[in-house]
Formats: sequence, C-alpha cells, structure tokens
Amino acid sequence: MPKRVETIVMHDSATPVIGDVEKGGSVILTTVDTLVSQARANALWPLTFGLACCAIEMMATVASRFDLARFGSEAFRATPRQADVMIIAGRLSKKMAPVLRQIYDQMPEPKWVISMGACASSGGVYNNYAIVQGADQVVPVDVYVPGCPPSPDALIYGVMKLQQKIKRPKGSFRELGLTEMKPRTLEDDANMEDRLARKAGK
Repeated sequence: MPKRVETIVMHDSATPVIGDVEKGGSVILTTVDTLVSQARANALWPLTFGLACCAIEMMATVASRFDLARFGSEAFRATPRQADVMIIAGRLSKKMAPVLRQIYDQMPEPKWVISMGACASSGGVYNNYAIVQGADQVVPVDVYVPGCPPSPDALIYGVMKLQQKIKRPKGSFRELGLTEMKPRTLEDDANMEDRLARKAGK
C-alpha cells in the first residue's frame, strides 16, 4: 500500500509566521516534547507565597502598569495543586521552612521555583538564627531575582528567564528542534521515516 503524506499548508492570514517559514507551502516537523515545553513555558501558573515586603512587588506585577498576563502567568493560584511555579517573595524563617517544603511537595510535576529578593535568596540583612540563609536549603531554586526589594519588572525578567529554561533548547527556529521541508520533498521521499529517525538520533 503506498504511503500517504498529509500536507500542512500555512496560507491563512490568521496563521502566525514561525521563524523563516513561508506561508503557503512549508511543513513543520518537530517532537511532542518540544511542543509541550513551548506550551508549558507560555502558560505558567504561579503559586503566591508572599512572606514579606517582596510580596507587594510581586502583587504589582499583575497590576495594569506591568501586566504579567502578557507572558501567560496571570493565573496566580492560592492552592499548590493548581500551580507549577512557586515564587518565594520575602525572608524565609526557620519556623516557616517546613510549611514551604510541604506546599512545594504538594505541587504537581513539573514544577519550578523563583526566589525573589535578597532575603529569600541568601538571607539578606537577616544573618541570624531565625532566618534560613537561602531558600535553596529547603527547595531547589531555578531562578534567583536579586534586589531588596526587586522591582516588578525584575520579577517579570525572572519569569522570562524561567520560560527560556523550560523551553530549552532555546533560540532560533532551527534550535527549537523544528525541521522545515517543502511538501513535494516529503511526497517524493520514499525513505521519509529513515530520515526522521536519523534527524532524531535514533
């Protein structure tokens, strides 16, 4: 039975242009992992964990002036079971550390942590027996946002850095793991599966 190749043609004016793909004749091949990581990075649901003054700056990021919703992170959740990013905003006391760990453990995988401010990242000016000298002693931290307190746009920059980390590999159209082929090339290629297997490194 002859192989049937479905051709995906991007010719609609509403279709976004991806990289250097031409409208009306290109086919995009990629892996499911690449698509899932792109979707995850652009739909982060942060968990509010405001501990001190940094929480005010965190709240300001979702206000109209900074508008974190532009980056797909507007849905701040109050329950760990509906969140995938924990933003630790403020100083973490040793009494609060077990609670932080319990909430982190209740978050579904995959999950990420942003340490916001000098107090959460290194204890800040509170170098004493009551404050944990860095939230990374309790939970694994993916992105550190420096400052005392960091401005809302600094937190947005931290969210953007986390998105790049989730999307990895990042960068250009070719580095995203996408392969551009012309439809006629696909139809004429009798060894299409072999080519795709070689491309995937199998």
